[in-house]
Amino acid sequence: MNHRIRMRHGHSAYWAFWLHRLSGLGLAVFLPIHFYVLALAIEEAARLDKFLDWTQNPLVKLAETALILLLVAHMTGGIRLLALEFLPWSEDQKTRIILAVAVAVAAAMLFLLNVF
Repeated sequence: MNHRIRMRHGHSAYWAFWLHRLSGLGLAVFLPIHFYVLALAIEEAARLDKFLDWTQNPLVKLAETALILLLVAHMTGGIRLLALEFLPWSEDQKTRIILAVAVAVAAAMLFLLNVF
């Protein structure tokens, strides 16, 4: 029994499952911060300006790139899950997983190139 469990944990679909769940968690953590900044834009323009100045920091730009990576990883993982649900089953699941990760990384790198 343990041998079967270990084999499943080594499968790329297992890691795609965790990537999708963790990226969703990261986005859920980000949302309250995003709503706070939106509230600043409505109520306190001076504090918003200070916050926007702070976002020019290169570390913040890297964090934004990580956020884009999380967003696209979660989106492509969700599309992969929809494909599993609605398309006929095929044995090329690893290819779909690799494609989803590649699209996420490419989107994050395009964002990073446009930031600097």
